[in-house]
Order: sequence, then structure tokens, then C-alpha cells
Amino acid sequence: MTTEETERQQSLERLNRNVARIEELSQRLVAALSRRRPVDPSLQGPSHEVFVKAAAAYFAEMMRNPSRIIEQQVGYWGKALRHAVEAQHMIAKGRLDAPQDVVPGDRRFSNPLWDTHPYFNYIKQQYLITSEAIANAVGTLDHLPARERKRIEYFTRQIVDMLAPTNFLPLNPDAMQKAVETEGESLVLGLENLVRDIEANDGDLLVTLADRDAFRVGENLATTEGAVVFRNRMFELIQYAPRTETVHRTPLVIFPPWINKFYIMDLKPANSLIRWIVEQGFTLFVVSWVNPDPSYRDVGMETYVEEGYLAAIREARAITGEDQVNVVGYCIAGTTLALTLALMARTGDRSVASATFFTTLTDFSDQGEVGVFLDDDFVDGIARECEEKGILHSFFMSRTFSYLRSNDLIYQPAIRSYMLGEAPPAFDLLFWNGDGTNLPGRMTVEYLRALCQEDRFAKGTFTLMGRRVALGDVAVPLCAIACETDHIAAWRSSYNGIRQMGSADRTFILSESGHIAGIINPPGKKKYGHYTNAGLSADPDAWKAKATRHDGSWWPRWAAWLAPRSGGLVPARPPGDAAHPVLAPAPGTYVLADPNR
Repeated sequence: MTTEETERQQSLERLNRNVARIEELSQRLVAALSRRRPVDPSLQGPSHEVFVKAAAAYFAEMMRNPSRIIEQQVGYWGKALRHAVEAQHMIAKGRLDAPQDVVPGDRRFSNPLWDTHPYFNYIKQQYLITSEAIANAVGTLDHLPARERKRIEYFTRQIVDMLAPTNFLPLNPDAMQKAVETEGESLVLGLENLVRDIEANDGDLLVTLADRDAFRVGENLATTEGAVVFRNRMFELIQYAPRTETVHRTPLVIFPPWINKFYIMDLKPANSLIRWIVEQGFTLFVVSWVNPDPSYRDVGMETYVEEGYLAAIREARAITGEDQVNVVGYCIAGTTLALTLALMARTGDRSVASATFFTTLTDFSDQGEVGVFLDDDFVDGIARECEEKGILHSFFMSRTFSYLRSNDLIYQPAIRSYMLGEAPPAFDLLFWNGDGTNLPGRMTVEYLRALCQEDRFAKGTFTLMGRRVALGDVAVPLCAIACETDHIAAWRSSYNGIRQMGSADRTFILSESGHIAGIINPPGKKKYGHYTNAGLSADPDAWKAKATRHDGSWWPRWAAWLAPRSGGLVPARPPGDAAHPVLAPAPGTYVLADPNR
């Protein structure tokens, strides 16, 4: 047999093996999809009324200002036709080249073929020209209420991004090139990845962002030494082992968000906020929230306050023998911390010396980007889901937050995994991002209705344990850190809430970057800077305009703020005491539990 015949035989064998794998994977795919449970349509997308309103507004604009619409249409058709003619002209000359590329750069189209190959260049330019025209058309809807216009703009952009040619195999040169180079092996591997993800989510599709086998919580993530010293049905309290001979007298208690797990603050030693705080000489307690199952259906905001915040503060004081603690709240845990502080002020409880808020919203009059998901069409669906299941499954929260950055967290990962057949990267942050938690039904609806939609805390009408609480009740010294490009807790909204609090001692720091990277920004990396301004003006933009930018992390600045509010130095404290024996080594047991399995 000649070399050429041998190669043909080997190629045929590979083809047959791939065909057999495709048949097997297709059967698994059908079986996985058959397990998909019916889901309320309101959890799958916005109400059709959003697009009905958009169409009605566009028609009204056409009647009101026809010249403007005609100008838009003529401009769009002119660009599209001119590019089509230029492409045909190049081919008529017998040149397999693309016409001059005048559209702006887009990192989705980084493959050189998008610029040089006439087929791919034509598709790209027509898509970008059309995308621009759609954005301009939506931008003309001047007579819609601002909230409705924002939702139409957002969901229109989602549709446009979804229809990008990069998301379709025959139109993606990276995928086509790799399929040819691997004789189709990449497509088989991509199908394997797709089937794996659908099987893992019981028939629903959620792209795996990180290699699940690369990390183990407690082994190569969340490794800072400490111990669980208290546990109830809502949380485990972890006290971290000291790393200095002396510590500040007043302990620090961190309340992380229960939408995700606490170890975002303890991924690896080099970027662990928890380890860094301990190294600065603070006695640190961190709450690790339970991952609720349907038995938690009736757990509400009051339960989190009473059995969570007040209990953790009580136990930290008992273990250290101190009258007061300092506290930190991150995201939703910061919102609930503010509620707790307002309640404590109403009851005369002076157990908290100072409070720090990470990316916290307390005034929801401007909900930022996430506000597009807070109208009744979504919230009604969530309420029905919580009533039926007792919880809001982590799947829905993970998917919702992914759509806030859909190109980065949905489409590009899907292309790499399903079209290119690549394994997910070993990336600790994305691993944490995929390690979500459920939410108790009652708490979810209370938070969305009373706080997000009705803004009762800022209006002073939120009732907690029979007492009405308001932002002005929060009177302890406070420091707030917001993030400049935060897509979950918009910094201006965070600023407005802090400004309304009653404390005479308020510090506001604006970190560069987003919801996670702006907070988990260790000094050693010298990556993102931050802004400070001694005063709090009425307008957040006016505050920023006069603020001073500083290079590097805000962590040292916060530690310098916290230290004088933490008392003098005392001998370092080991975890627990006689009444609080060690129950488990850090990171505890709650962080590892998965009630969905």
C-alpha cells in the first residue's frame, strides 16, 4: 500500500470514528434535552410588550417626523448598497480581495480573514452596518419613558449581538479553519462540550466558563487558615487564624453576598482579600451563608437579619470579649447590612463601631444596567417560580448576570467550547462565577418587590421586625467602595445611597474596573487605580470631577481608615474559645454543599 493510500485509509477511519461519535452524542443530546423541565416564559425573556411598544413608538415617530425616518433608511440602504457594489466591483476585476474596510474595529472580528477575504468581509461589514442602523433607529424613540427606552435599547442590543455572524458555524472563519485543520475533530469535541453542558443543567444550556476539575475549594482555592467557630441554619462563622503577633482590639466581621459564595475574597493567596486583612493585624470573621434548598422557602429578609447579621455580630463579640465589632457588607449583603444598622439604631443597639460597604445599592431609584430585569414581566415570573419551587435556582441568577456581559460570558465562551472544541480554561474567577447558590423564595420576592422595585428603604417605608427603617438611620462611621464600570451595582446609585445615610463620618472611594475586579484588586498587582474626594456633593459626577485619582489598590487606604476605628493592639487571638469550639477547618462545610445534586 502506497503512502497516499495509507493516508486515505487513516483519514477514512478517522471519519468513521467521528461519525460514530456524532451518532452517540446525538442520542445523548436528545436524552438530555428530554429532561428539560417546563420553565415560565417570563424567566426566558422580556414580555412581548417591550417590542410592541418599540414598534408602536417607531411608527409614531414615522408619522410625527417622516423626514427623520427617511433619512435613516436612505443612509442605511446607501451604506449597504455601496458596500455591495464595491464587493461586486472587486470580483468583476477578477480580484479575490475585500473592498476597503471602513467600519470601526470590533474584537469579535479579530481573525484577519474578516478584513481580507471578500466573503467574510462582506458578511462582517453588512452585519456592522445593519447593527448601526438598528441602534440609530432605536435611538430615535424620543417620546418613550426613559425606563422603557432603556429596556428596548438593551434587549435590541441583545438580539443584535446574538445574531452576530461569529455565532454561526458557516460564517465563522476561526471555526471553519479549525474544522478543516482537524478533519472535523474540533466539531466533534464541540458537540461533546455542548452535550456535557446540557446534561449538567438538566436540559438547559449554560456555558461552562472554567475547567471544573482544575480547582477544589479548600485545596487550591479558599486556603487561608481558619476555623468554623459557630453554625446555625443560616450560616457558618469562620474565624481566621492570626498572621501577626498582635491584632487590633475591635474584630472585623465580613458579610459576603449570598447570591454567590464567600471565597471570591479568598481565591488564591496572591489575590486573597481575606489573607491580606489578617496580615494587617485584624481579627477577622467571615460569614459563609448556607446554600438553601426548598425547605428555606419561608426565609425572608428578617431571617437574614435576625439569624444572620445579628447572630454573627453577637457571636464575634462573645468570642473576642469586645463590646463592638466593625462590619463589612458586599453587594446584597451590604444592602441588608444597611437595613440591619438602621434597625440597630432604632433599637439602641451600639454593637457596631463602623461599617464598610462594597458595591452596595441602598437607593434603587436608578437601578443601573441590571434594572432591565426588574420590571414586572421578569419579577412576576420569578415570584411564580419561587412560589412553586420554594427557591430561585442558581441557574436563573447565573444566566441573568451573564446576559449583562453576553459577548464575554455567553457567546465567546460558546464559540470556543462548541465551535472550536476547546476545553474551558483553568481560571479561578470564572470557576467561582459558575459556583452559584440558590435563593430562598420569600427573601427573593421581598428583595425584588420592596427594595428594588418600590425603593422602600430610600423612601423610609421599609418595615423590619415591626419597625420602620430609613437610610438616614444609618449613623455609624462608614466607608463605601464602589466600582466605576460595575454592571450590577452602578456606582452613581451606590453613591446616592451613601450620601443619604445619617452618618457624620462618611468616606466614599471609587475604584476603577467592575463589580469583582474593582474589589479584588490586591496592592501587589498595581493594576487598577481609585478616586477619592473629601466631600460628598449632591451630584456624583460633580464629586468625581473634583476627585483625586490614585494609582493602585484602595486596600491600603481602607486599612488606614479602619485601623484607628479598631482600637489598640492586643495579643493575637486563635479561633474560637471554650464556648465556641472548632467545628470544622476553613472554608467550612456550607460552601461545599450543593442542594441541587
